[in-house]
Amino acid sequence: MTKLTKNKKLALEKFDTSKQYSLEDAAKLVKEITTTKFDASVDVDVRLGVDPRKANQMVRGVVTLPHGTGKETRVLVMCTPDKEEEAKAAGADHVGLDEYIEKIKGGWTDVDVIITMPSVMAKVGALGRILGPRGLMPNPKSGTVTMDIAKAVNEVKAGKIDFKVDRYGIVHTSIGKVSFTEDKIVDNVKEFMSTIMKLKPSAAKGTYVKSISLSSTMSPGIRIEPKSVDA
Repeated sequence: MTKLTKNKKLALEKFDTSKQYSLEDAAKLVKEITTTKFDASVDVDVRLGVDPRKANQMVRGVVTLPHGTGKETRVLVMCTPDKEEEAKAAGADHVGLDEYIEKIKGGWTDVDVIITMPSVMAKVGALGRILGPRGLMPNPKSGTVTMDIAKAVNEVKAGKIDFKVDRYGIVHTSIGKVSFTEDKIVDNVKEFMSTIMKLKPSAAKGTYVKSISLSSTMSPGIRIEPKSVDA
């Protein structure tokens, strides 16, 4: 049996793990129970009533959080030379093509998002075995394969995130930092959940959102009453 740390024991004394809280109360609690010395991420986990093994029940999408994620997103733009200045002006951290293909082949993946353009996807696609498992493969559906490089970089830097249900039917993502005000945490969760609801597969039967929980890095999860996240 896992031994509870002192901080975890103190955190568990502040709320009832079997109870569902309103989103507003959960946002307040997650700030109270976080004891890390760094600015911890605030994460949301949503268990969905879908079977991800079936293509018609896959839930995947993108959302731009109104207050961003609080995290500095490192962006690599892989493009042709005529688009490099556009990418740099938009704030991309790394810009290039062939030299980055070689770096990635050598094991370098020190970025959070890769943006590219349709004309070079054949080259980038060859990196699928490296980028795919790390969730870094550009995808037209998430807006990371586009001719409008500047717009894509700006959106990612502003807090646009890509999410996908895992094989257990759970969507997990970071929606902010503990330093955010409770209102900002609430706004970001509502925007995220609004997007999740719009993506409900027609093939999914029964209860779509089975459970929602809010936690921070190393904190216990706080169960949220699903009705309280309605915008």
